[in-house]
Order: sequence, then structure tokens, then C-alpha cells
Amino acid sequence: MTQASIDISKLRQSAGAACSALRLLANEDRLMLLCQISQGEKNVSTLESLTGIRQPTLSQQLGVLRADGVVQTRREGKQIFCRLHDPHIESLLQTLYTLRVS
Repeated sequence: MTQASIDISKLRQSAGAACSALRLLANEDRLMLLCQISQGEKNVSTLESLTGIRQPTLSQQLGVLRADGVVQTRREGKQIFCRLHDPHIESLLQTLYTLRVS
């Protein structure tokens, strides 16, 4: 690729999105939650059990993921269910998993 073929404005937008995604994944609790949610929709109590993350921290980190549009939630009675909403994050998680097992 030559310098003339790089669109700096597109590169800056992509770099900004990549940095935002990497900031989300850089927190161990959020990464653990995303790994579990990427395997399918889970309720909050199941996430607490699977990850060992206590309720206050779990709620705080899910709030960050919801605010960034990475996770969507739905309520069923008293239970809240979470599912992955951002396919880019799912791709990043798959890449990280591939690197980990290599």
C-alpha cells in the first residue's frame, strides 16, 4: 500500500473505533463478561456465578458495556438477560481466543 492510497480521515475513524473497543476489552471483568456473553445470552445471576464477579461490580461493568452499545439487555420478570450486540467485538473476542490457544 502506498502513502497516496491511505485515506487519513477513514483511518482516523477506524483508529478511534479500534481504540474504544480495545479500552473496553482492557478491563479484566468486562473481558470475562464478554467472553461469557459471546457464548449466548445469559442472565445476570448466571454471569455472577460463571465469572465470580460480585453484583455491584458486575452491574457497573454491564452498564459500561450497555452504554457503549456492545451489550443489550432484556428483562423477564425479575431477571435481566444480556446478549452481545456488537459483531465487531465478537470478532475481536474470537481473534483473542485464537491467539490464546495458539
